[in-house]
Amino acid sequence: MSYELCEKARALQPYDPVQGVYRIRLDANESFLLPTETDREAMATAVAELDLRRYPDPLATAPVQAFAALYGVKPSLVTAGNGSDELIGVIMSSLLQKGETVLTVAPDFSMYHFYTSISENPCITLQKREDLTIDTDAVIETIRRENVRLFIFSNPCNPTSLGLSRDEVRRILKETEALIVLDEAYMDFWDQSLLPEVEEYDNLIILRTASKALGMAALRLGFAVANETITAILRAAKSPYNVNAATQAIATIALSNPLYKDVYIDLLIESRKQLYQGCLRLLEKGYIRRVYDSVTNFVLVEVEDAPYFRDELADFGIIVRCFGNDRLRITAGKESENKEVLAGLASIAQHRKEEAEGTL
Repeated sequence: MSYELCEKARALQPYDPVQGVYRIRLDANESFLLPTETDREAMATAVAELDLRRYPDPLATAPVQAFAALYGVKPSLVTAGNGSDELIGVIMSSLLQKGETVLTVAPDFSMYHFYTSISENPCITLQKREDLTIDTDAVIETIRRENVRLFIFSNPCNPTSLGLSRDEVRRILKETEALIVLDEAYMDFWDQSLLPEVEEYDNLIILRTASKALGMAALRLGFAVANETITAILRAAKSPYNVNAATQAIATIALSNPLYKDVYIDLLIESRKQLYQGCLRLLEKGYIRRVYDSVTNFVLVEVEDAPYFRDELADFGIIVRCFGNDRLRITAGKESENKEVLAGLASIAQHRKEEAEGTL
């Protein structure tokens, strides 16, 4: 007799991030800004003073309180997780019965669908409009028709860089009975958050991350914000010591400094505007086919043969993210990095044009 993997295990595929070493990394929507020198010194001291014999605070009280103060919510509404990814898994496993239906939209963050396969919940994927925007009426109709128990989506969206207005999200919350998981990982770059209203709904969970605007991707720290009833369930369902002590110590220092939210975010937005304007100039020259509006820290562009552009940029030491055959997602970086990726795109497009015209 031999052990056989179950069907869901055989179908699993690991998340596929870009690997390798590159001069310029514009593939993962990370911040290009570092903590202040004072904060880095404080972080080093805090980690050095940790008692590594002891388990961390199971509720991550200090970073939860710092997050709550920074964003103006009650600490009692916040659950900390080992990245938003862990929290998504906890939500799926604790707030859904096996077999209940989940709704996602596409394109969107691929891991949503992944976690439904783990929790053994059927997942319906609703395609967005041709312009990559969400059709709110179609979402509401699908939730009602298919008896959807949970709807999860990113707002603003990764990878489209587009957002659904606060009023449209409210419609979904009020006109359906589904649990709405609103992933606001990129909401620091926009002004349509529902965090101030989270207690008004019995069917809303908002996810936030320290990985994007706050520049702490290495820490793997995320937060789920919901009413106290849902929060109690999430805190009970997560593993007891899910956020390690070093992450808690470092994140508390960063979250306690309003500089990153009040100043750094503006710098990241300014970088995105520079990148976006540069992409518009490439569009005018015919080097790319489309530039999508952006309310994030990245820009999505449409090109002919995106894998070719990605590979050619990689040869220049620049890595971006490829989506399908015709879209590239480019993180806003330092001014010099933005200039290099724009110059690289122009050079590649011009080379292709000359090849096609036989003028090389």
